[in-house]
Amino acid sequence: MLNLVLFGAPGSGKGTQSEKIIDKYGLHHISTGEVLRKQIKEGTELGKIADSYISKGHLIPDDLMVDILRQELKGLPKECKGVIFDGFPRTIPQAVELEKLLAETGSGLTGVIGLEVPEEELVARMLKRGAETGRADDNIDTILNRLKVYHNQTEPLKEHYQDKGSYMQINGLGDVDSIFSSIVKALEEK
Repeated sequence: MLNLVLFGAPGSGKGTQSEKIIDKYGLHHISTGEVLRKQIKEGTELGKIADSYISKGHLIPDDLMVDILRQELKGLPKECKGVIFDGFPRTIPQAVELEKLLAETGSGLTGVIGLEVPEEELVARMLKRGAETGRADDNIDTILNRLKVYHNQTEPLKEHYQDKGSYMQINGLGDVDSIFSSIVKALEEK
């Protein structure tokens, strides 16, 4: 199985690139952001709890995210070729739990695709996305808080995965297809 983590700051292009990776490799997409937004929209208990964190730009507690992922992985079809994790893990404890979850399914993590984008570009992308889509969490105050949380809590994962030899650094600037070509090349060299 091809199991990938798509890693990068908010606004780095994870959603866009994950779609292209899914199309090419036939992977199942698990986007924690999409799962959580769906729960919020439906007004579920999980959605209410998640919204209390997300609306302030904070991360969801690790145990809650791990439970959500466990449910998602249990629901995969048997013919699944692999999974791309979009927005998870965001902390080192989550990374450790992901390794355990994948081991429970009899597989492991193939690699981590790290989209590298300068901060000023991230802010510009998210403001544009917010204007185009109406996403409530794409306003300047929440964006700056999300980036602060990313740098403090999520960025240490880069070193964690570099130490394991599974981190593939990808320049996230440029057109979508060029970035995708870099991802495909990195995966072929893995």
